[in-house]
Amino acid sequence: MVIIGDISFPQESANDVGKRFLELPPVPDFMTLKGPYIKGKKKGGIQVLEIYELDKSKVAEGIEIVTNRCVNYFGIPGYTYEINVYFEAAEALKMIGLG
Repeated sequence: MVIIGDISFPQESANDVGKRFLELPPVPDFMTLKGPYIKGKKKGGIQVLEIYELDKSKVAEGIEIVTNRCVNYFGIPGYTYEINVYFEAAEALKMIGLG
């Protein structure tokens, strides 16, 4: 399964976001971070995707860790984030009795 952090902020806040990113501790061994992947948005601003891979048995702990990483950016003007959990197809099928 994966937890995806979808982060946005205005270009003017890029330096502040970058500085705080460099202060973050590494993710724990039970998670693998893919990214961050960064792009400019057509209507202005910057979007960042972070993909955290982990076992479903650690999802609650993983959400807490990802949320705490996002909270590190609070106070930066225009910073917003969303966290979503995605299951692999096999995991989702088991949930509905088909796996």
